[in-house]
Amino acid sequence: MRLRGGTRHETDDRPETQGSSGPAVELRGVRRQYGRGAGAVHALAGIDLALARGTFTAVMGPSGSGKSTFLQCAAGLDRPSAGSVRLGGTEITGMGENQLTELRRSRLGFVFQAFNLLPSLTVEQNVLLPMRLAGQRQDRRRAETLLAQVGLTGKGRRRPGELSGGQQQRVAIARALVTGPDVVFADEPTGALDTGTAAEVLGLLRHAVSSLGATVVMVTHDPAAAARADRVLFLADGVLAGSLDRASAEQITARMAALTSRTGSTAGVAA
Repeated sequence: MRLRGGTRHETDDRPETQGSSGPAVELRGVRRQYGRGAGAVHALAGIDLALARGTFTAVMGPSGSGKSTFLQCAAGLDRPSAGSVRLGGTEITGMGENQLTELRRSRLGFVFQAFNLLPSLTVEQNVLLPMRLAGQRQDRRRAETLLAQVGLTGKGRRRPGELSGGQQQRVAIARALVTGPDVVFADEPTGALDTGTAAEVLGLLRHAVSSLGATVVMVTHDPAAAARADRVLFLADGVLAGSLDRASAEQITARMAALTSRTGSTAGVAA
């Protein structure tokens, strides 16, 4: 199933981002510490990286490696203790909470393991929710087009509870793409799906990158999921521990086994 190509939604009235030719995601010296003194937990111990626009990046690591904290800091859901984060060329580290909320609504997309659809809304209303929250005109034709692209033609008036898990995740992907975001952050998007449905969902994310020019950053524990990405970043003990480009599931599995044996599966940092 292939998503049709296109440009950013024409009704998008967001301000132009700074440095539009720069990286989609850039972290410089990012650290995240919880607590103080001897009991402090260093979830991120200094992350430096830049992710190009129009790429699909997977983030992996042993349990406790800091990958969830990485995603939260990169997406503006958590504030780093030190360092800077830029999204779409915009420095977000010093933003106030209202500014961050506006940025997340209008310029970022999110796909979670638990789908996070509102059961009282229809499928179409769930897809259009980011536009509504961002104060943009809710374009039903846009929702219809995206639902068709994710294989849900004619399902717009149904409620999430009437759909399978795989269909609900397709709705979540359509919702994540509706504003033409700078970056889509996906946190274990296939964790609640069977193997076949997971492969279909990953195919949709892959084509969002290759056909629509989206930028996807995905945290996953599944080597088969990570193999769909252009690049896999490995975290261990809160730092970058290497990367693989266009790797197979077998190569990723081997790298993960080496990391786990080196750091242990219960490293003393946050997940």
